[in-house]
Amino acid sequence: MSLIVPDFDESVIVRSAEAEVIGRAPTTIRLLADSGSTGGALSAQRVTLLNGADGAKPHHHAGSAELFYLLEGTAQLLSGDQVVTAERGDLVIVPPGLAHAFAAAPGEDADILIVITPGVERFEYFRHLERVAYGKVPPESLLEVQELYDTYFRDSAAWKDRPSA
Repeated sequence: MSLIVPDFDESVIVRSAEAEVIGRAPTTIRLLADSGSTGGALSAQRVTLLNGADGAKPHHHAGSAELFYLLEGTAQLLSGDQVVTAERGDLVIVPPGLAHAFAAAPGEDADILIVITPGVERFEYFRHLERVAYGKVPPESLLEVQELYDTYFRDSAAWKDRPSA
């Protein structure tokens, strides 16, 4: 068992109005805390998905667990080979190495707090995703940064076969 001893000595306070927002409806990501600000303990973001919008495609993290807490709405989450429907107040934690993905449930909205621990510098990854979404860089460019952001894309029959919008 490893123990992460965070190296920061002041509280991290992120005001909603000051958080950087990536994307636009139906998918927005509010960048809350990156690994550098938490001494490596965690990174956190809030993802809002409207009307069945997709979040992340199937992937895994080799060195971090990922926590999903449903603030509002209903989401579908891939956890290994299982697709879980999560509602307001539900918590799903995916261990390192396990495939996962998420989307708002068909026809539903979802507001999700996501925490990755130990932290990985992820803000630039989300900015990269935005550049892909707006056609500024090709989707294949994500393959070049998988190791940098500990995000490795996977295929998932369970995710492909889920009911979707």
